[in-house]
Amino acid sequence: MTTTSPLGFGIIGTGMIAGYHAQAISRTAGARLVGVADCVATSARSFAEKHGVKFATAEVATLVARSDIQVICITTPSGAHLEPALAAIAAGKHVIIEKPLEITTARADRIIEAAAKAGVLLAPIFQSRFGAGAQRVKAAVAAGRLGRLVLASAYVKWHRDASYYTGWKGTLAIDGGGAVINQSVHGLDLLQWFAGLPEEVFACKTRRVHTGIEAEDTACAVFRYPGGALGGFEATTAAWPGWARRIELCGEHGSIVLEDDHIARWDFRTAHPEDAAIRTAANDSALGAGAGAANTISSEGHLRQIGDLVTTIRTGRPLAVDGREARKAVALVNAIYASAERGVPVKL
Repeated sequence: MTTTSPLGFGIIGTGMIAGYHAQAISRTAGARLVGVADCVATSARSFAEKHGVKFATAEVATLVARSDIQVICITTPSGAHLEPALAAIAAGKHVIIEKPLEITTARADRIIEAAAKAGVLLAPIFQSRFGAGAQRVKAAVAAGRLGRLVLASAYVKWHRDASYYTGWKGTLAIDGGGAVINQSVHGLDLLQWFAGLPEEVFACKTRRVHTGIEAEDTACAVFRYPGGALGGFEATTAAWPGWARRIELCGEHGSIVLEDDHIARWDFRTAHPEDAAIRTAANDSALGAGAGAANTISSEGHLRQIGDLVTTIRTGRPLAVDGREARKAVALVNAIYASAERGVPVKL
């Protein structure tokens, strides 16, 4: 394969999110979808036909053995990422894994360690980091514009109807939980990307509306950060009609509010020349939002992240999001659940 040849991609798991990967691959320069695998052979064939792919199989081993595939996208249910990821890594493939990386840090660590040992790239999906608004917030925090953080909080008040919770959704063994790990993990990832991981979490969770599922549909937590800043977290899938995900960062010299990828507040004690343009910048709405339903996101975020992987393979520069970065959100989710179960604060 020359450096100008398209990279061959395979997809394992053909549920709803796999379609976003397929769309993104089709729009990514230097990438092409070669084959798909699903444990239900008819699902694999149907997905392949829909996306114009010639190869479909029910066997993961058959897909990852193909020499014309260099990258595997893992789009199986959350708690079923480990096994196909290890198979792909063992076959020498780079791996893209849907959020969350896995449902526990122990399972995530096995993937991270295997990829490092094999010398392949591991790119977990956290496409919200690629939004223009999120990038501006990260740059402001890194530049010290907020000064000492006082409060850093995330709010994910979404709606899912009863029909959403079928199959593996809302199960402890496969989904790993409910509103926290599935819907809120992007917000938690952004929050810790901006503010760092809390050192202590005190949480509670409940089922208010979706009482037929195993996991929570509502949760709250208080965070204590290294250095003394505090924060809060609220999550639900039971709130009609669902509001934009909101992240608030409040500091001694400035404060920011990010709603989905729109900067709703950008207030600083000392003005910079670019501030006015940032306040009036158009929302990066191409990423979509999932407040009211799971199918209201777009493939744009996946396009940006898959493009980042392709560039990394071509140039050798670091990935924007790697396995150890994605592990942080899993660790935070696990701490929230542990605190809620035990009724005591939990240290990360």
